[in-house]
Amino acid sequence: MPSMTSPKWQEKASELFSSSGVKLKEAGNTAGTFVGEVAKDAKGNVVDAAERFGSVVKSKWSLFQQPSTKHAMQERLLSAAASTGFLLRKGYSESKDVVAVGRTKVEEVAKKTVQRSKSILSDVERWQKGVASSDVFGVPIEVTVQRQQQSSRPIPHVLIRCANHLISSGLGMPYLFKSEGDKKAIQHLVSLYNQEYNAVMPEGTNPLDAAALIKCYLSSLPEPLTTFDLYSAIKGARSNINVLRNILKRLPNVNYLTLEFITALLLRVSQKSLLNKMDSQCLSEEMAPFIMWQKGRRPEIYRQFWHHQTGGLSRKNAETLPAFSSPLDMLEENGGDTASSIPLDEGTPMDYGAVEVVHCLIEHHNAIFTDANETVFR
Repeated sequence: MPSMTSPKWQEKASELFSSSGVKLKEAGNTAGTFVGEVAKDAKGNVVDAAERFGSVVKSKWSLFQQPSTKHAMQERLLSAAASTGFLLRKGYSESKDVVAVGRTKVEEVAKKTVQRSKSILSDVERWQKGVASSDVFGVPIEVTVQRQQQSSRPIPHVLIRCANHLISSGLGMPYLFKSEGDKKAIQHLVSLYNQEYNAVMPEGTNPLDAAALIKCYLSSLPEPLTTFDLYSAIKGARSNINVLRNILKRLPNVNYLTLEFITALLLRVSQKSLLNKMDSQCLSEEMAPFIMWQKGRRPEIYRQFWHHQTGGLSRKNAETLPAFSSPLDMLEENGGDTASSIPLDEGTPMDYGAVEVVHCLIEHHNAIFTDANETVFR
């Protein structure tokens, strides 16, 4: 069967394929040229960017390498290091200071607690035993003198120690026997003489504290020097020296000699009144409540220094002691700052009859105590 494709059509197809191949080849060449140019441009851009970056880094590095810049940077680094070191040292030093202060406070509190605990335990022991065998304060004066073996004077040694201390260093002290004294120091002295009745007065003791200790001792006695029985008789004879002298002879020997000793000391103090501002009238007003009082009117000043029932050594007195459930109760009952001054006993009205008696004993001391050996102070 003859071919249906004419020679003319074949020629046209060959021309079409031929022209298409040329165009495709041209298109490929054109695309390759474009891609090459793009790649070349990109490569050029990357190289250019790298060169710029390198130039910047090089310039910065060269700037850093310059002496002035390098020195400035070193100074900044050194300054920063110094500041950091200072802050660290300051923080460490402040921490040490805080720790040191805290440790000091803890040690102070611990010392005070130990001292207070010892005092409480000592007081608790006295409550349990009644009156300790070595106590001086709160004990009848005749008992104290009996304990003083090999003593040439039947007078409590605590009074002799205080008087000698005042004579040697305190007669010119202003307001002697009137100023209140330091409570903590007096508590220490009370404890000292309760442990050793013949203890030496501590060196440097303030005369005002020694004078206050005399008042403390006298007020701690279960019965005054003048006794309860002779209170009215002595008070009634205050205007007659002869009658007063005879009534005083009825006192127990220990009371009589101690009364002579105390009023002799007050006489010596009054003789220095230009210095101490305490004449016989002032002294009698201060000391009368501690030398002469009625039943139920005893001055309570001594209770501020220690807790003790001073009614004697009997079992009855021991049974009437206050009931403290614990040492803390005793601490709370005592209360107050141990370094504070002694408050004045202003609750008891002045016994002016007793004041006149003591004033007479000071002013007419030698005429009244004619039978007693005259007190001679060192």
